[in-house]
Amino acid sequence: MTNVIALISGLLFGLGLILSEMVNPARVQGFLDWFGHWDPTLGFVMAGALSVTIPGFYFLKQRSKPVLSAQFQWPQKTDIDKRLILGAAMFGCGWGLAGFCPGPALTAIVSFLPQVLTFNAAMLAGMWLFLIWNKRSQ
Repeated sequence: MTNVIALISGLLFGLGLILSEMVNPARVQGFLDWFGHWDPTLGFVMAGALSVTIPGFYFLKQRSKPVLSAQFQWPQKTDIDKRLILGAAMFGCGWGLAGFCPGPALTAIVSFLPQVLTFNAAMLAGMWLFLIWNKRSQ
C-alpha cells in the first residue's frame, strides 16, 4: 500500500510540475532574470507549495505517528555547517545555470531533449562522485 501511495504522490507531483511549466528551464531562468524579462511564475508555484506545506507540517506535528509508518522520520541534524552551505550554493548555481532541479529534470526526461538528458547524466554523475568522496572522507 505504501508503494502505491508513493507512486500516486510522485505522479501527482510530476503532473503539477508539468502543469506549472516547471519542466521548462526558461521559467526558472526567467524568475532569476530580475533586470531583464522577469517571469514571476516560479514565485507563484513556490507560494502555492508553501500554502499547502506549512499547514501540512503543523497538522503532522500534532499526530503521534504517521498513517503508513510506525514513526515519523524527522531530520536528526539541524545545525548549519560548511557542507550544508556549500551544497546549497552548488545546488543554487546549478539550478540557475541549467534551469533544472532534480524533480523537474526527472519529469522532463521523457522529452528526450539533449539538454535534459545531459543534465540528468551530469546529476547522476555528481551523485556518484559525492558517494565516492563521502565514503573516503569518513
